[in-house]
Amino acid sequence: MSILADEKSRIVVQGITGREGMIRTKLMKDYGSQVVAGVTPAKSGEEVYGVPVFDSVEEAWEKAGPIDISVIFVPAALVKSAALEAVDAGVKLLVLVPDRVPIYDVLEIAAAASEKGARFVGPNTLGLLSPGKAVLGMIGGRADRARDWFKPGSIGVSSRSGGMTSAVSYYLTQTGFGQSTIVHVGGDAVVGLSHPEVMELFEQDDQTEMVAMFGEIGTTQEERVADLITAGKFTKPLIAYIGGKAAKSGTRFSHAGAIVEGNRGSHESKVERLKAAGVHVVDTIFDIPKTAKKLKDHEGG
Repeated sequence: MSILADEKSRIVVQGITGREGMIRTKLMKDYGSQVVAGVTPAKSGEEVYGVPVFDSVEEAWEKAGPIDISVIFVPAALVKSAALEAVDAGVKLLVLVPDRVPIYDVLEIAAAASEKGARFVGPNTLGLLSPGKAVLGMIGGRADRARDWFKPGSIGVSSRSGGMTSAVSYYLTQTGFGQSTIVHVGGDAVVGLSHPEVMELFEQDDQTEMVAMFGEIGTTQEERVADLITAGKFTKPLIAYIGGKAAKSGTRFSHAGAIVEGNRGSHESKVERLKAAGVHVVDTIFDIPKTAKKLKDHEGG
């Protein structure tokens, strides 16, 4: 199976009539994702690529049937209200694509989701993809490319960088390793499902035999993954690359969440903690598929 989404997941797109909403709805539908409804206030009765549009998530639920996942493409300032609307309607997984969502808004979303038993990916995420089953968000850009670049398999991918999410998965595919689920956790300092939560999901997934993780400086996500391993809560082989080796303290590297303050979240501390926990830390992303092959060959031997 895959984590978070599969071909049976019923999806609503909030902000479906906007430019990004329309483009990404086409990607998701062309790939085979089950997009059953869209939401844009005052647009009820319209259609986008055959998907009916409603004024609210509640109306979409009533008229299109139960909804498992909402993918949100609205301006950053409106993400909180859209997310709370989805959670209140009963949606259990949200994908918050926009960047520049205020941190306090994300904290409110997190509190509401926790109260309702829901969870979210992002913000500032490309989303996630379960090869051969479903794409949520914008990974791959086009359905044909997503099918070519990413193949079903047994390696889970979790990444803090959008570009590296695709690159790591693509290089794994080129080396003959398919993926179980590909997750871009998001590039902000505060996100919903971070690396450690994704690792826990991969631990429970029978399809996933190994995980590749692209980490960065800033935050404590990677250190918390090391804590999980030390506590025996993640036991599968993990290959990790940590970006930002040359970044100096106080310098932002790539994303809002990738900034070192003093020694907190530094490249050295992350590598040291992960290696001490038994993680296979590599020097380049090209070493990820090479290490996966070595581990697979060793397992076979």
